[in-house]
Amino acid sequence: MLDDVLGGHVLHPIAGGDICRAFRVVTGEEMYFAKTPRFPDPYLLPVEADGLRRIGAAVPGLVPEVVHADEDWLVLEWVEQTSAGPAAAEMLGRMLAQLHATPAGDFGDGPAQGRIGRLDMPVGTFDSWAPMYAELRLRPLVDEALPNCTALADALLGEPEWAGPREPASLIHGDLWSGNILWSEQPRVIDPACHVGHRETDLAMLALFGTVHLDHLLAAYQEVFPLAPGWQARVGLHQLWPLLVHARMFGGGYAARAEAVAADYLG
Repeated sequence: MLDDVLGGHVLHPIAGGDICRAFRVVTGEEMYFAKTPRFPDPYLLPVEADGLRRIGAAVPGLVPEVVHADEDWLVLEWVEQTSAGPAAAEMLGRMLAQLHATPAGDFGDGPAQGRIGRLDMPVGTFDSWAPMYAELRLRPLVDEALPNCTALADALLGEPEWAGPREPASLIHGDLWSGNILWSEQPRVIDPACHVGHRETDLAMLALFGTVHLDHLLAAYQEVFPLAPGWQARVGLHQLWPLLVHARMFGGGYAARAEAVAADYLG
């Protein structure tokens, strides 16, 4: 229970989303962030905490410190947010480049009970990114209603030229949309779906829903860990997975958008 972790405290509800309820926790001398699942899931918060710790071990300061984690509560250090500026975006770009340059293991490695949102995130072991992306990220989310996405997953097994050159595997955040950035003097990232994948996936997700000063972030990233030629042409390919995740979770126009993206590569 939270009492056992923090002792006397006051909970102030804050925005938390569909999966968890979130709180600002005030004790006698300290302030923390805490969240608890809206529905029972014994793996959700422990796996998230493990991802935060792994990212923090690779790049100290990139994530909030994990104070406590169990199946009921995740408690993090409180981060006082400020408005996003170019300097903070450049710092985040350099830190993400450092994260992605961290030796990571095989493509597909990750926690056995990994999640992205409410969805399972399968794991496996692959020598290269394109087959991993097809088998673990796309195929579990496609069906006969998404013929272009299904055909693209099949095509990726042959590692087509448009999938890009082979790269070493990277430790990635995995759910790096703009809402998972805490802007402060030293920006931090939260809510990871941490696994071993392709670094362009994180950067493409930043672009999917609009990240402020993304041009500054990418320029700083490129100074530390330059991207392979043609990366701009692969942004849509790497956005396909989060589009399919959103199609499964929220419906709306995400499926049609994913089909259009897949058609562009197949054409």
